[in-house]
Formats: sequence, structure tokens, C-alpha cells
Amino acid sequence: MFDLSRDEITGGSLPRALLVLTAPLVVQQYVVVVQQIVDVFWLGRVSRNAVSAVGLVAPLIGLLALATSVATIGCRVLVAQHVGADDAAAARSTGFHATVLVGAANLLLAVVVLWLAPDLVGVLLSDEAVIQLGATYLTVTTVGRVFGGMSDTIESGFVGWGDSRMSMLINVVAVLTNVVLDPFLVVGWQLPGFAGYGIFGAALATAIGYVAGFTVAVAGLGVDSTSFTIGRADLGVSRDTVRSLLSVGVPHAGQEAGRQIARLLVVAIVAGVAGSAGLAAYTIGARIATVAFVPAAAVGSAVSSIVGQNVGAGNPDRATRATWLAAGATTAGMAVLGVAQYSSPATIVSVFAPTFSGIELTYTVAYLQILAVGYWAFGLIYPIQGGFNGAGKTTVSMVATLLQYWGVRLPVAALGAYVVVFSVPVHAAFWAITASNVACAVGVTAYFWAQTSGATGLIERAATAAASD
Repeated sequence: MFDLSRDEITGGSLPRALLVLTAPLVVQQYVVVVQQIVDVFWLGRVSRNAVSAVGLVAPLIGLLALATSVATIGCRVLVAQHVGADDAAAARSTGFHATVLVGAANLLLAVVVLWLAPDLVGVLLSDEAVIQLGATYLTVTTVGRVFGGMSDTIESGFVGWGDSRMSMLINVVAVLTNVVLDPFLVVGWQLPGFAGYGIFGAALATAIGYVAGFTVAVAGLGVDSTSFTIGRADLGVSRDTVRSLLSVGVPHAGQEAGRQIARLLVVAIVAGVAGSAGLAAYTIGARIATVAFVPAAAVGSAVSSIVGQNVGAGNPDRATRATWLAAGATTAGMAVLGVAQYSSPATIVSVFAPTFSGIELTYTVAYLQILAVGYWAFGLIYPIQGGFNGAGKTTVSMVATLLQYWGVRLPVAALGAYVVVFSVPVHAAFWAITASNVACAVGVTAYFWAQTSGATGLIERAATAAASD
């Protein structure tokens, strides 16, 4: 049901192709959100410091995931283009190369983090208790990412091929493992005499989930009923394939690097003007916000696959139509989610952080409402960037993201918090996030329209280049 053929993606109904590819990805991404929220849900019953520590290291975890980012975007785009060009052997070889590269890179990063974790976390905050908790969470989850990164890369190969069903299954297994283990490992739920491992338990549950997902991913590669398989004939090293992966993936990694470094600095601003109470509010808001942008991110992944296959098949007009169709529908849905969150922020906080009171509760309620004002922007950012990525133009998405974070978010946060006097300084950082999302949405949409409205637009040129390879 959720496995589209090449002909359906390059010549069938566009709404159906988007729906069939997106639906499992939405489920998959929401499963990931459940993982993040469940961690915070149980840690919120441990202490505010535990919640703050997770929020503190989240941007560091994002930076360490850059190696995975190179492999996943490169794998998805190139597999899609090879499938569109009816070259299954090249698509399978791309998947093998990407998986091996990300495994080696994440293993090296795990060694570095085992050595330097407290120093890395200590750069952001002087509270020793929070630093130690953050270092523990960072270390355990990074070791687990050796398997999680390879799992993500294999998933991206399935999506590029048009099989989002298998990608969904891998994530469901990984996150379900985490969710089931969390209450036992974090607080010792229903285990007499055992109080749980706290933040170490949350990180351990996540790492075990990564291993479980990787096991399913590898098994899926050898099952004849799945469309994306890797066999012995696909093993081997090709410099050209590595170069192709890097040429597509590195700009995306630059995009993610710019995003995560800026997030680190915003976290530093929040901690500087509001302390651990501000960090706790930021963490809850960030986790809840993922609920809003998950559908948009899933649509963006589906768009990149559909555009990639249509570029490979020489159908640039169809690729452009798919991008606009996805952006319109997703923006409307994001606006509805924004209204819902704006209307009931206190209820959301009471569910996910019942121990919050006083200033951290006030900060969190304010942040949830400020975020909700700009939720509609996600509906444009992710599908439009998916259109650029599917055409192999990941540099455009990188520049847009760098401007979003460094041209708008950081200056507004810093000036608002330290120069312009806000009655509540941390609100400047909160509003900077929403302002940057809106600015990016308007800018990237205008640029996509300008680049695709002519007879020889960006996607047309990408299709011509793919045909000549």
C-alpha cells in the first residue's frame, strides 16, 4: 500500500504519490516525537535539572549528527535520481556507500565524546549539577548513534526508492523499544525497591532503541519483498559514488551545522538571562514544537523523493507542481496546529511537566504561545526546501537556513535580550525563533518561485544535468 513504483511517482496522480509517501513518514516522525516527549515526560518527574540538561545538550547532539546528515540526504536524493533514471544497481551501491561512511564517522565521534563530554557541555553553562547530567546523556546517546546513524541512512535509501513503509517500520521498532524501556529505566516504574537510573536510564533506553532499529533495517535490506535491497554484488568502494554523496550531502551538513551552532548560542542566551528555569521552558517548548513541524518535515522528505525521481526521469514540470501542491496543503495544516497550541498552553505544560510551577511555568506558557504564532511557516519551509533538495540543489537550502539562524534568529535574540530592554529578557530569544521561521518561509518561497517560473528554471536545468550523467 505504501510502496510506490517508479511509474506511479513519475507519471501517476501527484496527490496520491504525495499522500502515499508522506503518510508513513508522518507516522515515523511522530513516533520519533513520542520518543523525545516520553523522555521529557519521565524526566519531568525526576527533576527540573534533568529536563534542563536534555535541553542543554540537544544542540550538541544535533552537531554530532552532521555526519549522519551528510549520508541521509545524499543517499535519499541520489537513490531517488538513480531510480528515476532506471539504474537500480547504482541506487543500491549508493545505499551501501552511505551506510558504511556514516557508521565509521559516528564511531569516531563516539570516541571523542567519551573523552570530552563534560568539557563540551561545560562551555554552555556553569551549573555543575546540570553539566554532569548533560554529559551523561550526551555520552550514552552518542555511542548509540553509531547504530542509529546507519539505521537513518538505510531508511533514507528506502524513502528515495519510494518505499516509506519500511522506513516507518524501522523507526517504530526503534522508538517503541525506547518508549517501553523509559519508565522502567528512568524512574523504576512498577519495580519495587528500584528508583530508576534517571537521566542515564533515559539515554540508555534511547541507545537500545537505536540498536533495535538498526537490526530491523539490516534485516529489511535482505528481504525480497522490500524494494530497496543490498546484496554482495553491491559491496565495494567507488570514489565517484563517495564524491557524489559528499557533493549532495555536505551542503546539507553545512546547513545543519549553521542551524545547530546557532541553537547552541540561543541556548546560551536563554541560560544567561533566565538560568535553568529558562532552559527548562526552552526544552519543553522545543519538544512540543516538534509535534507541529513533524508533518511538514515528513512532507519535505516525500517531496525530495518525488522531485528527485522526476528530475531523473526528465519531468521538471511535474517536480515543480509537486512542490507547490505539498507546500499549500501543509501550510494550511500547520496553521490549524498553531491555533490549537496558542489556545491551551497551560494544559500542555501540566501534562508534560506537572512539577513545573512559578517562573518556569510562566516562561513555558509564554514560549508555547510565541512559537504557535509562526507554526504556519513550517508548511512552506520544509516542502519548498524539499523541492530544492530533490533537484540536488542542497546549497540553496543551506543558504536559506544560515540566513534564517544567523541573519535573523541570533541578532534578534542577542539584541532583544541584552541591548533592547524587554520587560522579560528571555522573551526576546523566544520571539527571535518565531521571527526567523517566518522570515525563512517568506524568503525561500519567493526564491523558489523566482527560480522555477521561467522556461529554463532551476529544476529544468537539474533535469538536463541528470540526463547528461
